[in-house]
Amino acid sequence: MSVFTTIIKQLINGLQSGSIYALVALGYSMVYGIIMLLNFAHGDVIMVGAYIAWMMMARFAANPIIALIAAVIGCTVLGVLIEKAAYKPLRQSPRISLLITAIGVSYFLENVAQLVFGANAHVIPTFIDDTPIQLGQIAIPTTALITVIVAGISMVALNVLVKKTRMGKAMRAVSEDAGAAQLMGININNTISFTFAVGSALAGIGSVLYCCAYPKATPTMGSMLGLKAFVAAVLGGIGSIPGAMAGGFAIGIAEALVSSAGLSEWKDGVVFAILIVVLLVKPTGLMGRPMTEKV
Repeated sequence: MSVFTTIIKQLINGLQSGSIYALVALGYSMVYGIIMLLNFAHGDVIMVGAYIAWMMMARFAANPIIALIAAVIGCTVLGVLIEKAAYKPLRQSPRISLLITAIGVSYFLENVAQLVFGANAHVIPTFIDDTPIQLGQIAIPTTALITVIVAGISMVALNVLVKKTRMGKAMRAVSEDAGAAQLMGININNTISFTFAVGSALAGIGSVLYCCAYPKATPTMGSMLGLKAFVAAVLGGIGSIPGAMAGGFAIGIAEALVSSAGLSEWKDGVVFAILIVVLLVKPTGLMGRPMTEKV
C-alpha cells in the first residue's frame, strides 16, 4: 500500500470520527451560546442513545430505522428533562453551580446506566451493510461516507434553523441579551428548552453514527467522547456552529494522523494538548468572537 493511499485512508477515518465529534460539539456550542453553560452531561446523553438503540434492536428486534428514531427521540426528551429538573432551578445561581450540577448529572447518568444494564459492554447489531465503496486502491467504508454526509446535512439544517426561522431568531436574541429578549415578548424558558432539545437530538444522531463505527454500548462511553467534543467546540470557537464543525473535523483528522504515525496510544493526549495550545494562543477559538464584559 502506497503512502498516498495510507494518508487518504487515515483522512477518511479522521473525517468519520470528526463528524461525530462535530455533532456533539454543536450541542455544546448551542447550549453555551444560550445560557453560558458547559453541559458536561451532554456526552452521557449519547450513551443513553446507544443503549436505546441496543434495546430496540437486540431486545425488541426492531428495524434499524425505528432504532434510530427511538434513540433520537429518547435523547431529545432526556435533554429537555435534564434542563427542566437540574438546570432551570439554578438559572439565577452563580455559573459555577451550573457547572458542578452538569458534572453531577453526568455521573448520575453513568451510574444509573451501570445499575440498570451492568458494567459489561453490550454489542449493538449492525445498522447498515458496511460494504466499502472501492475507488481505485482506496476503499471508503459506507458508514464513513454516511457519517460525513449526515454531519454536513445536520450543520446546514441547523444553520437554516438558527438564521431563517422564528425560533432561531429567538435563540439568537436570548444569546445576545436574555433580559432584552424577554422584554420583547420572547419566552425565555421555551427557547432554552428548545435549544436543549435540538442539541440532544443531534447527540442522538451522533450516538447512532458512533455505534455504526464502534458497535457497543458501555456506561462510560460518553465520557471521553464528550470531552473530545468539548475540545472541538473550544477549538472552533464555542458558541459558533461552523466553528464546532471545523473543530470536530480538525480533532478527528489529528487523531487519525497520530494513529497512522504509530502513536495511537498518544492520540488522546494530543487532543488535550491541542486544547491547551488553543487556550494559550487563541482562547476564542478559530471562529469565536471576542467577548467583552462591562465593568
